[in-house]
Amino acid sequence: MATHLQIRKMLRDVFGMEQLRPGQQQVIDSVLAGRDTLAIMPTGSGKSLCYQIPAALLKGSTVVVSPLISLMKDQVEKLDDIGLPADQLNSKIPAGEQAEALQGLRERQERIVFCTPERLATPDFMSLLHKADIGLVVVDESHCISRWGHDFRPAYLDIGAALDALGRPPVLALTATATDDVVDDIRQQLGAPGMRVVNTGIYRPNLHLAVRQVTNAGERAAEALRLVRENQGSGIIYTATVKAAQDLLAALEEAGESVALYHGKLHATERRQNQEMFMSGARRVMVATNAFGMGIDKPDIRFVTHLQVPASLEAYYQEAGRAGRDGAAAACTLLYFHEDKRVQQFFLSRNYPDAALLRAAYDAAARGERPRDKRSQVALKLLKEGGWLRQDRKLQYRLDGAAPRPLDLERLAEHYREKQERDREALTRMVSYAQSGFCRWKLLLDYFADEGAGLERCGCCDNCLSPPTVQV
Repeated sequence: MATHLQIRKMLRDVFGMEQLRPGQQQVIDSVLAGRDTLAIMPTGSGKSLCYQIPAALLKGSTVVVSPLISLMKDQVEKLDDIGLPADQLNSKIPAGEQAEALQGLRERQERIVFCTPERLATPDFMSLLHKADIGLVVVDESHCISRWGHDFRPAYLDIGAALDALGRPPVLALTATATDDVVDDIRQQLGAPGMRVVNTGIYRPNLHLAVRQVTNAGERAAEALRLVRENQGSGIIYTATVKAAQDLLAALEEAGESVALYHGKLHATERRQNQEMFMSGARRVMVATNAFGMGIDKPDIRFVTHLQVPASLEAYYQEAGRAGRDGAAAACTLLYFHEDKRVQQFFLSRNYPDAALLRAAYDAAARGERPRDKRSQVALKLLKEGGWLRQDRKLQYRLDGAAPRPLDLERLAEHYREKQERDREALTRMVSYAQSGFCRWKLLLDYFADEGAGLERCGCCDNCLSPPTVQV
């Protein structure tokens, strides 16, 4: 295992830095000791260094699983600049470059290889990884693996099976937030019950939190425009729906503001162009749904406004936390109109597989098919956990034992009704935050059971600066 002296020398000579930030040394030490590790560190705290240094010191290649194609290119270029060989494997990379990267793995070269969870789960790639020398697997944005998290992505469900198929190389999971439920689920989904957790806390004193109550949609839009004009620098305005994003974009453009639009229904080319305009400063404000922002490496975002209430405090913290990555002050404001809660309630009602969907997923697996919609992928994972399906070395689903009875499927569906209740509770907690007169940061710290900051009042949120008066 590398000594702290070797790590400091690499930090200085390769990365051009004099010292590590809080938590980084503990994570690096844990990874170099071969321990499965979960690092919970706020946005902008240097999570990437926690795998880059071990990757340079460990034998074998490091596979970094990330949903962020837009971020892979930046990471690879930065690593190439400092002399650490790195490749990316995703749909945007020319075939020649991908072939070269794959050849490097076949020849057991020591490299950092970035891939999406979808690529990791392909049979051909898994076959290749079996022949490679994998020293570490990194799961970025690991809260996406948890069914209790706000940003669950079914593509992550195959990562645990991939680790098993690869002979259980050490795994480093990275995220900015995780409640106790999410931590437990990450451990379970990755098959790493002894995973060490290094949690540096969520508190970021440069983020000035506020909630502004509005009484109708017109007032809400006017308030959003006022915040755009009130705040200097670049910013993001999050909406809960595509229609709200389109309507607000039109209103801001009519008011003469420099804005771009981002949501999942835009063509990929238009999304990419709009993101580039925002990142370069050609557009000052991005109006977006939650499809935008994960991994956005723009340190000088000065404000994040939520036009509508998010589904949970995890979602709110992740999205608001895209402001102020450079450490300078940034404004994070939620516009709260009580009827907006109904939008999130509508989304929640559509999320959960029932017994009929479980049966359809099982029948599809019996025919050798694999449905790709989100709810069906969840159903396949549930059937595997129940013992009716298994995954082979190429991560293909196979029947395992007798077929499930109707009662079995009802019991599996009940598991997700429990998640529905948890999601309703999370939305209730989000609404309580919006309506509360207590310190905003204290409310967040309590929600995430983060006692490390020892904070009672942040002194810079709206409720600390202007405590609400009690009407007698």
